[in-house]
Amino acid sequence: MTHYPTEFREVASGLGFPEGPIALPDGSCLVVEMQARALARVGTDGRITRVAKLDGGPNGGAIGPDGKCYICNNGGVLFHTDEYGLRPMGQDPGYRTGSIDRVDLETGNVEVLYETSDKGNLRSPNDIVFDRHGGFWFTDSGKTRPRDADRGSVCYARADGSECREVIFPMLVPNGIGLSPDQQTLYVAETHTARLWAFELSAPGEIVRKPWPSPHGGTLVAGLPGYQWFDSLAVDSAGNICVATLIKGGVTVISPDGKNIDHVPLPDMYSTNICFGGSNQATAFVTLANSGRLVALDWPHPGLALNC
Repeated sequence: MTHYPTEFREVASGLGFPEGPIALPDGSCLVVEMQARALARVGTDGRITRVAKLDGGPNGGAIGPDGKCYICNNGGVLFHTDEYGLRPMGQDPGYRTGSIDRVDLETGNVEVLYETSDKGNLRSPNDIVFDRHGGFWFTDSGKTRPRDADRGSVCYARADGSECREVIFPMLVPNGIGLSPDQQTLYVAETHTARLWAFELSAPGEIVRKPWPSPHGGTLVAGLPGYQWFDSLAVDSAGNICVATLIKGGVTVISPDGKNIDHVPLPDMYSTNICFGGSNQATAFVTLANSGRLVALDWPHPGLALNC
């Protein structure tokens, strides 16, 4: 039986709805701040330095093969503050489109890499993962409005700006995305259904599509009961899928076959994302967005080293 941590260390506070943590080799972490519309670096001493200002709503990030930071930008959301803290409340009135942005970490320069896929405008890019071929998968959650909502999708894109294709559609608010240790399976978490799906990969940017009744070609790994939502995710070296969980705040750890499910509780209803870093990838960094914190936990399995 795996024993998951019951204690955490606060690394930084005062962040503007943090998401998309990226552990860097020097021990610092990058995080996006969705409400503050920025990419920030959190030092080992907890000091926060803004690396770049980002329009819209930076939502997830990953380091690409060129060393730059690729950002899923949802285009902007409204925020509400109540007794639980800060939380998003739907499409910003000034929203135009979502995008994939690229940030030069040395200069802070931001360029828009994609605003469209082969199916039209990007709606609300959310989370991103690079494969070993230098391309990247990302979820597009779609936008929610007072009386209707978009259906979401998963796209595959090239880091050089030459191609962005919709591969998986439709999904119900797809959010977290990650690859198995052997790179043969793509995992996607749906937020409001609290479902984790697996997609078999046949080539870079290609899935082996399962027939109906699969709604989109994937295989259901797990679906959680009760009122809880799935946010972003990371995969550890044992192949477990570690999903940041909303409402029932914390991290839900799901085995690849879906048979073993553990929950690591954290004191924030918007535990939004997780990454691994530190010595031997043995530290889990989790963003607690309601309270604007980055925390660290000693993880029983080393994290899976990401492609970059």
